[in-house]
Amino acid sequence: MEEIVPLASLAATRKLGKRLAQGLKPGDVLALVGDLGAGKTTLVQAIARALEVDEPSDVVSPTYTLVNEHAGARGVLVHIDLYRLTDAENAVALGIAEQLHRRDAIVLVEWADRFSELIPAQATWVELHFGRSGQRTATLRRGPPSLFG
Repeated sequence: MEEIVPLASLAATRKLGKRLAQGLKPGDVLALVGDLGAGKTTLVQAIARALEVDEPSDVVSPTYTLVNEHAGARGVLVHIDLYRLTDAENAVALGIAEQLHRRDAIVLVEWADRFSELIPAQATWVELHFGRSGQRTATLRRGPPSLFG
């Protein structure tokens, strides 16, 4: 199943984040894909607000820390950024593979396509794209991107 959502504004991205958050529960994984500046972190921040994390202003991309964990009213949110990792072996050695399979947390992964083999099969993939006119869209899919061509 695939759904394409137009993201004409920051408000539209936040609305998508709120919508996605409504269906998330511990054990769920959202795999986020998109170029730099496509809106991955903005989407994560919107999801975090909707999940009522304790300090939503603390939700920033964990580019250097790799993993940030946030407590909230609806449980734990784990935010992972794979951008700086060079190979899947490093991700496994650093414990990131374990984080991806946590049953007690909602896991959001930026740059998930870098090591798609580590992403759980039941993950929902959110691909953020820039269109020809500069308008952004989000494509939502279940399962690894290799299944969708």
